[in-house]
Amino acid sequence: SSGINAEWPLRPGKMVQRCCEMVPEIEDKERKMDLIEVLRTVTEGKIYVENERARVTRTLAAIYEKDDVPEKAAKVLQELQVETFGTMEKKEKVEFILEQMRLCFETKDYIRTQIISKKISIKYFEGADTEELKLRYYRQMIDLNLHHKEYLAVSKNYHEIYNTTSVKEEEQKWKQALQRVVLYLILAEYNNEQSDMLARIKTDTNLAKLPYYQNVLMCFDTAELLNWSILKKVYSQHLKSETGEPASPLDKEENWDVLQMRVVEHNIRVLAKYYTRISMQHFADLLHLDSKEAEKRLCEQVVKDTVTAKIDRLDGIISFTKQKDTEQILNAWSGNLNSVMDLIGNVNHLITKERMVHQVS
Repeated sequence: SSGINAEWPLRPGKMVQRCCEMVPEIEDKERKMDLIEVLRTVTEGKIYVENERARVTRTLAAIYEKDDVPEKAAKVLQELQVETFGTMEKKEKVEFILEQMRLCFETKDYIRTQIISKKISIKYFEGADTEELKLRYYRQMIDLNLHHKEYLAVSKNYHEIYNTTSVKEEEQKWKQALQRVVLYLILAEYNNEQSDMLARIKTDTNLAKLPYYQNVLMCFDTAELLNWSILKKVYSQHLKSETGEPASPLDKEENWDVLQMRVVEHNIRVLAKYYTRISMQHFADLLHLDSKEAEKRLCEQVVKDTVTAKIDRLDGIISFTKQKDTEQILNAWSGNLNSVMDLIGNVNHLITKERMVHQVS
């Protein structure tokens, strides 16, 4: 009796393992489904067979997907919280989570896809033999971020792919990845993070092998006004994908509209840098927009705190002078007062010196 009790926790585990091994061998679909459901029922809530339950559930999800019911496949796979499994290898956990992400994305459950993606620590991809999973993860993140039109995140995802050893070893692959890094970076909204990444990417020596991409990137890094018509004419053919390449974001006309908006935003920042006051008509002419559209774009940048500006509608004047708060005014006044007192002291010293010299002479 004591011997049986000692082996009891292992016996059902071994039985479940043996049954799980039999699942792929069964050709009849109904029998396979029945066995999977029995195994899922038996293993529910039992920690010592959690790996086996996860594997048969994944098999069930594959069957549902093959039957063209991905919603069911996503639902059964979401039941598994594999990140909490203590006995499952890290690699297998990541594979399960990636599969959960893929099914959720295919069923258009984008919020859940985003939540599930947080379960994978990107530090895992720094280890050996993780490149295949790393590429799968970032390609899925690219699809998700493109859906949300988060172009800066897409650029970062492509940059991670670009920095992968297997991609770096093949010129065609790293060129395609670096091209996407540049294109999505210039499509991204301007902020400190985007500006910092642009500064880092432009120092990449491989960028010199992609002259058109290097030039268009430098356009957005230079404090000079850009002419949209000329820019589109020069780069419209060279920034699109060639035959056999993955689709470029600029293959879509809607992304050219986004790029045009980024050019306008860049020009507004340049004008804010060089002007303190400018008429609305001149401002609109420099942006190649009508006054109403120019005012709308300027207001958007003010709301995003990219530039500081005020519009005097009566006089039609835009002021880019940043308003100082009370503390800054007092500090400036105190600094000016100290400078004046120092000048008075120096003048007094020089007058006294002149008097003494005059008396001696």
